[in-house]
Amino acid sequence: MGDVGDSSFSAQAIDSILFYLNGTRIHLNASTIDPDATLLDFIRAQGPGLTGTKLGCGEGGCGACTVVVQSRHPTRGVLQHLAVNACLAPIVSVDGKHVITVEGLGDSENPHPLQERMWKMSGSQCGFCTPGIIMSLYALMRTAHSDPAKLGRLTVEDIELNGALDGNLCRCTGYKTILDSAKTFVGDYLAQAQGKGICPPDGRVDKDFVVPVNYAAANMDEGEVVVCCKMNINEPDPKELSSDIALPAPSGHESSVPPIDKFAGATGRTAPIVTTTMSKNAAPTPPPSTSASKGCGRADCCRLSTSNEGKAAKKHPWFPRFTFRPYKPNTELIFPPALSKHELKPLRFGNSERVWLRPTTLEQLVGLYEAFPHAKLVGGSSEVQIEVKLKAQVYPISIYISDIYPLYALSLPTPSRPYLEFGANLPLAELELTCQSLLAAPSAPASYAKGPIEAIRAQLRYFAGWQIRNVASVGGNIATASPISDLNPVWIAVGARLIARTASGPLELGMDDFFVGYRKTRLPPAAIIERIMVPLDGGPREVVKAYKQAKRRDDDIAIVNSCFAMLVDEDGIIARARFAYGGMAAWTVSTPKTQAFVIGKRFTHETLEGALQVLAAEIDLPFDVPGGMPSFRKTLALSFLFKFWNAARSPLIHKTSSAAFTAKLIPAGATIPQDPYAQDVVGKQEPHLSGLKHTTGEAVYTDDMPALQNEGYGALVLSTRARAKIISVDASHALSMDGVHTFVSHSDLPSPKANWWGTSALDEVFLAVDEVTAYGQPIGMVVAKTKILAQKAARTVKVAYEDLGPPILTIEEALENGSFHEQYDRRIARGDEIDGVLGAAEHVAEGITRMGGQEHFYLETMACLVVPKFESGEMEVFSSTQALTDCQRWIAQVTAVPRNRIVCRGKRMGGGFGGKETRPSQLAAIVALAAKKSKRPVRCMLDRSEDIQTTGQRHPFLVNWKVGFTSEGKITALKAQLYANAGYSLDISGGVVDRALAHIENCFYIPHVDVRGRCCKTNTVSNTAFRGFGGPQGMIVSEHYVEVVAHQLGLDIDRVREINLYKEGEETPYHQEVLDWHVPRLLEDCRVSSDYDRRRVEVDRFNDEHRWRKRGIALIPTKFGLAFGVKAMNQGAALVHIYMDGSVLVAHGGTEMGQGLYTKCCQIAAEELRIPLEAVFTSESSSNTVPNTVATAASSGSDLQGYAVHNACVELNKRLEPFRQKLGPDASLSSLAAAAWADRVSLSTTGYYKAPGLGYEWNNMKKSGNLFMYFTQGVAATEVEVDTLTGDHTVLRVDIHMDVGKSLNPAIDYGQIEGAFTQGQGWATIEESLWLRHNGAIFTQGPGAYKLPGFSDIPQVFNVSLLRDAEWPNLHSIKSSKGIGEPPLFLGASVAIAIRHALKSAREDAGITEVQEFRLPMTSERIRMAAGDFLAQKGAVKKREGGRDGFFAYI
Repeated sequence: MGDVGDSSFSAQAIDSILFYLNGTRIHLNASTIDPDATLLDFIRAQGPGLTGTKLGCGEGGCGACTVVVQSRHPTRGVLQHLAVNACLAPIVSVDGKHVITVEGLGDSENPHPLQERMWKMSGSQCGFCTPGIIMSLYALMRTAHSDPAKLGRLTVEDIELNGALDGNLCRCTGYKTILDSAKTFVGDYLAQAQGKGICPPDGRVDKDFVVPVNYAAANMDEGEVVVCCKMNINEPDPKELSSDIALPAPSGHESSVPPIDKFAGATGRTAPIVTTTMSKNAAPTPPPSTSASKGCGRADCCRLSTSNEGKAAKKHPWFPRFTFRPYKPNTELIFPPALSKHELKPLRFGNSERVWLRPTTLEQLVGLYEAFPHAKLVGGSSEVQIEVKLKAQVYPISIYISDIYPLYALSLPTPSRPYLEFGANLPLAELELTCQSLLAAPSAPASYAKGPIEAIRAQLRYFAGWQIRNVASVGGNIATASPISDLNPVWIAVGARLIARTASGPLELGMDDFFVGYRKTRLPPAAIIERIMVPLDGGPREVVKAYKQAKRRDDDIAIVNSCFAMLVDEDGIIARARFAYGGMAAWTVSTPKTQAFVIGKRFTHETLEGALQVLAAEIDLPFDVPGGMPSFRKTLALSFLFKFWNAARSPLIHKTSSAAFTAKLIPAGATIPQDPYAQDVVGKQEPHLSGLKHTTGEAVYTDDMPALQNEGYGALVLSTRARAKIISVDASHALSMDGVHTFVSHSDLPSPKANWWGTSALDEVFLAVDEVTAYGQPIGMVVAKTKILAQKAARTVKVAYEDLGPPILTIEEALENGSFHEQYDRRIARGDEIDGVLGAAEHVAEGITRMGGQEHFYLETMACLVVPKFESGEMEVFSSTQALTDCQRWIAQVTAVPRNRIVCRGKRMGGGFGGKETRPSQLAAIVALAAKKSKRPVRCMLDRSEDIQTTGQRHPFLVNWKVGFTSEGKITALKAQLYANAGYSLDISGGVVDRALAHIENCFYIPHVDVRGRCCKTNTVSNTAFRGFGGPQGMIVSEHYVEVVAHQLGLDIDRVREINLYKEGEETPYHQEVLDWHVPRLLEDCRVSSDYDRRRVEVDRFNDEHRWRKRGIALIPTKFGLAFGVKAMNQGAALVHIYMDGSVLVAHGGTEMGQGLYTKCCQIAAEELRIPLEAVFTSESSSNTVPNTVATAASSGSDLQGYAVHNACVELNKRLEPFRQKLGPDASLSSLAAAAWADRVSLSTTGYYKAPGLGYEWNNMKKSGNLFMYFTQGVAATEVEVDTLTGDHTVLRVDIHMDVGKSLNPAIDYGQIEGAFTQGQGWATIEESLWLRHNGAIFTQGPGAYKLPGFSDIPQVFNVSLLRDAEWPNLHSIKSSKGIGEPPLFLGASVAIAIRHALKSAREDAGITEVQEFRLPMTSERIRMAAGDFLAQKGAVKKREGGRDGFFAYI
């Protein structure tokens, strides 16, 4: 490209970018990089040591890619630390800035205090999301200690309520431990430090100043006391406490886990520290002294308290459950001085496909845009990169405008000029802070109106995530013209105006008619938005309110949003009205008819009723409106107007008319601190052994492995039809592209037979041949030099189709068409002939229970690296899988070699949840085929959209049931037919339905049962295992029929639950005795500890007093059977080596996905071998160390693999016993090992375990063997509040009591309970998968459309306790522990049950008495429409005769 734009740009333009990365100078020739590459691509391309920044979604919705960008503010010059999404940031955006990744904070040898605390307090499980969360918190901490407005002050509100973590997701933990870890840094310590003379009044903090640890804010027990500076007791002096983590490794052996401070310990969030006496050769050396003059790190440190000055310190018990590294803000990474002198110059770089231009002045920008009016203007890149990456948009010329500093101008209102004016480049986050400051500032009534400011602030608070708000600009949001922009309705309602700049000069435009079509505005061609002006002259009689409803409150795009501005004169006459809506048309619209109706009328209820009538006609939506949900959207529009009217004048109608929703409070909660069943190692709250590596970014996942020589990257070619014949596949254009190596299809397989695979049946192909049966089905793979190139090439592969008819998507459609997987038809029956029993029952009720699926959304998508060995067909495979043996099996098949040539390895997964049990085999087999054909290593990590399209979900279910019961509420008979949507192949759907059948009675004894199950065959992705594996789908049916029984008899639902509970020794429908039955006690304990009875009375009182806000409460039990449904799978194997330095290497058949299996198995080995946990290590799982393994699933990892490790260690102890007798009982393991080796005794052995007592025979209605080893049991009491006008809900409190036997590691089990509950909460409430009816494609392909519970969705009070002081005489598991990964998930459904309780009151207020339809998830749409009030009735949209079906299919 020659000269572009004005001459000044062409003359000055360079092609080099200068920035710093973790303090290292990077001078980059931009012409050498792919112009489509992002900052994340660049960082990860640097290889080992910089892979902590992860790709989780590619659309800025999960936060796994978060980094901190340190720079000078463009107008104020202050140092700022902004958390940004590296997956969206173009590389040009960091010119002149300092990029800090998680590796820049610290490593496992010298971690940052934030990293250490997150580890010690069990803030990570799988760890894939952890670096991103660390960086979001790091930005918050750096801002608190560097921003002049916040220097030294960090509040709980900053962490919990102000959105700092809105842009981060975690699928494992349940968030509570993450928040608690962060809150240890809370405090206003600068003022205290100044008061003590530790730093001068000007705020310059001494470099040794220590931010005290705030234990109280972190919800840690009051008894968790650490010795303070002046305490003079006979315990280690704090000056002798190491502020680092340091332990010399015995015998010079370098420990493979982070060294442990012998004084501080490293146990979990609630455990006391007890110095181990097990190791005889690991005495600590005196740690380095720390300065006591700056405080010891406690919030109540005597050095920071005037009350202790000069006094003898009070003695406290030495009970340091946590001693943390001190946080010294002035030791952080500085802003590189060289960057302060860096002058931004115009940039120009790119290739023949895309060119980047970066002007630095407004004049240059105007000139460039005049020359290239079709160029794409890029600011924060929060949408552009999504368009390029996910929608394959092509922008030949991109102009980066965020380095034009005049566009950041900000002018605050004054009495003489009541306008808020700001430049188009002002980031949304900065506008939010500006609004907060203006609202907090005292002002005379006549100074400026605060209503518009509050409306802007309200919408910005829930506008995307923090990382997006930090970079996305106001002007960019306006120019994008999104029909669901949260701000555009505000601009219209408040009468905002914008100033645009063209080559001919400035232009002023009003916002009231600015939007004219979908993504279209009145902005002239080549015009640039320069600034926005918001009038604040409405006076005290003007009311302005903005509203938004989404699937999730935080970081979610709106379903409908709105803003209302109305001026009412002194006589109560409406003088002016502006109403604007987003989500009600293809662009943001106002409502001129409704506005005209209210203007001139009195502000009364009668006017409101008339306005609602006019509005209902003005905003009518068709049944098949794009985006779906027509009734909900119309009802929301009406409800928002009602809310606005109510906010402006209250009360209005019925009862207490307040529609204000309870504000989110600061979450709290507790876990029981004791370890009642602790042994020397087992039973203690040890943190995850990889936890510190998670927090430092050192943990290596499949795609983090270093690139190999000659490596290729694979990109799948996926079907774009759901049910079609393949006419042709043409990859010629892809193969002609430079850097493309090959294309793989079914024709590259050794035989047609090799293409068939499956788990329960060989009923699907790896690569489609002549037909596709689901949208997103793999057809081929392109292998190229880079990922970006491979994906570009894959999009050029042309596939011609011939449609075979409309796809079958839903269970109802499958039933209508008789479409089933005929291999499966199961039944469980017990008691008399069911129809006869039902016919003789006192009462009979029947119903339909419907529930949707659930996306796994493990943060690490499917990933695989295959390395051919070029000898004997050998291959080394690194796969993110729960089932290494399955991958080995299918790779051997597609490469036509015996399994002994294929070594499958896995170190860890970034989450699994069952989704990586069977489905990774398909990707691994395709990648292996590509590696074989191309004769090179091939890697592939799916993008989030690809993963969701291809890998399957939790099974949707439809259940028809019928129960018989007595007048007392005792259920006597149950008949049910279960239908699961299996998708296009059977996979392991049969096992899922098996478990649903076996859990349909949950904790209730029903004498006569007959239940059957079928798997529906549909043209959707093949659904698969998901945490709970059918159990939750079965148990939720029991909650439905119990509710109906209670309703029909007019009984208390808790009483119905109670009288139907199992008793010890009673048999399930599959003839297994219920033993060690603790649910009745758990219910009573939970009832008492949660104050359930009193709170239920208060809930009823609340509902009597409120019309539009309702509360609900539920107390529900769970009983989850532990074992694989296939007897042969209940086996485990291990291999244990003892080395002569006393270290131990453990391998077993399990895989680590964050559930702590490696940690628990190492604890078992340490316990049995009588050595410290630090001496035991697990490197990875591999098919060549432990062969023929079963999948790590069914919550059985510890049961099977843990027992196998135990048995191996028992055998090793037998071998060592003669030497222990000879050397003495205190002999170290290294001494014993050396003696055994000298005597030629093997120090390596295998261990094996098979679970006894199993042998249930399916479809045999007589008693056979047991189906399960035991039952994990639990109870949850949950209280919610519902906004019936919007469908929004808040979980106020949850109390969980679990029976996990004698926990192997309570810290891990607490985390599993909290995480499983949160996942179950998501399944039952906000997680909804949607399919496009017109083509069968899944619509919810990423976090933009599919919503997980976020940080703000967890209970405001979250208490968890484990059963203690109990007996388990029939429990024969490892150390009498119980599996815990899946059982608590169903308790998350208690949120939906409590919502139904709240809605019962709302429906009664609306005159509706019948039981609400039972359909999960209980989304905001279903909650709002179930309320059934006059607004919902007015907003209902009916399908017209002969009209089209709705936009979405609910499968």
